[in-house]
Amino acid sequence: MAEAPAGLWARWWFAVKPGSWPKLLVPCLLGQAIGLGAEGGVRVDALAAGLAFTALTTLFIVLLNDWGDRSVDALKRRMYPRTSGKKTIPDGILPARALLAGGSAAGAAALSLGVLAGGWLDRPLFGVFALGCLLIFVAYTLPPIRANYRGGGELLEMLGVGVALPWTQAYLQGGALALDGLWLLVGFSLLALASAIASGLADERSDRRGGKVTFVSRFGNLAGRRATEGLGFAGAVAWLATAPLPLWLRAAPAVIVLFEVGRMLAVSDAAVTGAFEAQRRYKARLHAGMWRGALAAAMLLAWRHLT
Repeated sequence: MAEAPAGLWARWWFAVKPGSWPKLLVPCLLGQAIGLGAEGGVRVDALAAGLAFTALTTLFIVLLNDWGDRSVDALKRRMYPRTSGKKTIPDGILPARALLAGGSAAGAAALSLGVLAGGWLDRPLFGVFALGCLLIFVAYTLPPIRANYRGGGELLEMLGVGVALPWTQAYLQGGALALDGLWLLVGFSLLALASAIASGLADERSDRRGGKVTFVSRFGNLAGRRATEGLGFAGAVAWLATAPLPLWLRAAPAVIVLFEVGRMLAVSDAAVTGAFEAQRRYKARLHAGMWRGALAAAMLLAWRHLT
């Protein structure tokens, strides 16, 4: 097990989990690409505002999620002291109050950006979108709803990552609520739901013992893997069926997802309860399909609108 980071900056770098940032950066770029061309080119200021909002929202989510999950994280560390990864609060990397303060500040900054930049960019609904994105996470982890503990957290993650964030970005770049490329979010939201379910595989036993109700803690490892695989396939099919867009643009991301779902199926039987390394490989294949497929769609949309 690696040693905890020593310096203050290293501790904060650990706490903000840079490896998890593609989870929001990819839908940000997909949404921005969907909005391209609506006003005749690239709004660089809208792109900058979208990236800043995504960074602040990611900090808000990552830090407050660790704060909200500190009891269950500590339980998992006690259950699996050698095989579970280090946790920010249970392992003393940063105190709980620091994460609460940092996450709250990031959330306040994200909402302020939404309100203020909405006026600068002539996007009057940006503040409303920003508030909606933040409230989805509040309902996910924090009282009184705490859907990730009482059930339904995966659906909120699908709504936030798969719909709300990329739609916010499309509105920022394109200035309209309805754009043809938004149909891509049907498939992307199904993949986001698959990712949310798969995230519970590694925490099945600790979540169940800690009273946290997720799809996997309720229905088990096998049901979680089958749901993940079915949703991965359904996401690819939905992308392929996004009729308002040209076939070549739909087919490329769908093929990428199907290829990675096939690789995911190849390691599925090994990703049983407690097999953390196999589960890591399993989720990596899903994320490769979801993120690379979405980035391929974004690049093709950009090429279509800007050439």
